[in-house]
Amino acid sequence: MITNEKQVILRVVERFVQSGSTSDEEVSVVCLPANKTMYVETIGGDGRVISLDQYRLGERVLWAGFSTRSQTVFLSEVAGQ
Repeated sequence: MITNEKQVILRVVERFVQSGSTSDEEVSVVCLPANKTMYVETIGGDGRVISLDQYRLGERVLWAGFSTRSQTVFLSEVAGQ
């Protein structure tokens, strides 16, 4: 179980901005369409809203959020950067 979600999200966002990689050794990473700020995660017929927070690294801006249920980081790039 992940104990510090923000650190995990930041690590995934940094790796994605630097290399375009969506792989991570601890969590799953899912890229969403551009400009998404929320995502409905459906597991076993139940839906749950994942709210994404804005992260800025240099000139790049991404929305990112974490699901404790599926141990997944969701990423959405801001279009038009």
